[in-house]
Amino acid sequence: MDLRMKYSFYMALLALLLTACIKDEPQNTECDILEAWVEGDGLDRHFYQPTDMRIGDVPSGTQQLVFTIRQRSALTAIPVCFTLTPGATVTPASGSLQDFSQGPVSYTVTSEDGQWHRTYTVDFREMTLPSRKYDFEGFELSTNGKYYVWYNTDDGGNKEHIWASGNEGFMIASPNAPATDYPTVPDPDGIDGYCVRLTTRSTGSWGRTFKKPIAAGNLFLGTFNSKFALTNTLKTTEMGTAFTREPVKVTGYYKYTPGPKFTDKDFNEVDTRTDEPSIYAVLYLNHDEQGNEVMLHGDDVLSSPYIVSKAQVAALPATTQWQPFEMHFQGTTPVDAALLASRGYNLALVFSSSKTGDTFEGAVGSTLCVDKVEISFKND
Repeated sequence: MDLRMKYSFYMALLALLLTACIKDEPQNTECDILEAWVEGDGLDRHFYQPTDMRIGDVPSGTQQLVFTIRQRSALTAIPVCFTLTPGATVTPASGSLQDFSQGPVSYTVTSEDGQWHRTYTVDFREMTLPSRKYDFEGFELSTNGKYYVWYNTDDGGNKEHIWASGNEGFMIASPNAPATDYPTVPDPDGIDGYCVRLTTRSTGSWGRTFKKPIAAGNLFLGTFNSKFALTNTLKTTEMGTAFTREPVKVTGYYKYTPGPKFTDKDFNEVDTRTDEPSIYAVLYLNHDEQGNEVMLHGDDVLSSPYIVSKAQVAALPATTQWQPFEMHFQGTTPVDAALLASRGYNLALVFSSSKTGDTFEGAVGSTLCVDKVEISFKND
């Protein structure tokens, strides 16, 4: 074979290999909305804050995206734009004008390979007064059926998924666990009906390998961002949701039983320590001086300079009977009434079965039950 024939042969072989690689490369099977936003001249007048026009880092289990606006009836032609997983498509198209004045609009996201799809609803809701009573009677299984999530129902009958937990993170460590064995579950043994039961669980061999041997049961106002579950666990908890009234105290009822063996982050027993639960709340500014959005996480929820006031239950002794708790907000920075009315503050309310569970220290089996929680506001 002369040189020219050899060159032609190898070029043809290379082309064949490249074609085979392209054909064999699998197409993306994911069909998620990663973020959603509204853009267009003059549309900011419908919102309280510019950041209200964007929903970023959409949690993987979410299928309902809700924007908060001033007046719904004006939204007859609004474009909602999306960032999707690579290769996915959405119908109606991203950025197309839709009429939201009569209710939510459904969007279907189809994976690149065309085999999978998810339907999302996008809604615009007028700001309502924040809820003051939480009985934890509203719960359901997550969209994947793995764990429980909680919601409140507003005056219009809409579900408000304002509560989050670390259940989604626990799924990574124990994907085959039944929903009832997750750290945060509903319990029918409430004061009258259901309560929420938080239990510190072992994360097994996976957890010990990654220095995360326990998962405390927790429930908080906010969202859980699973993308940080393996890299920066404290960032998974996005604490707080916008409130338009100033809280002065939180009351409720609890039961608590500590687990038998307190362990450190290496799962070594520390026989000098007994596990404790934690109940606290924080009111903070949700934008900085430049107008950038502020969100507190597990690493700064009690120390951020944007905190205006905080409340914490000093002691929660172990008890097998329902006992009342009460905590009052204290702070040195006055609340700006105009900023409060414009959704300029977030309120984080947090319950945990292990006080130091955020550093993976606690006792497996520690159980905190909470029910009949009520927030009292200024000028009630």
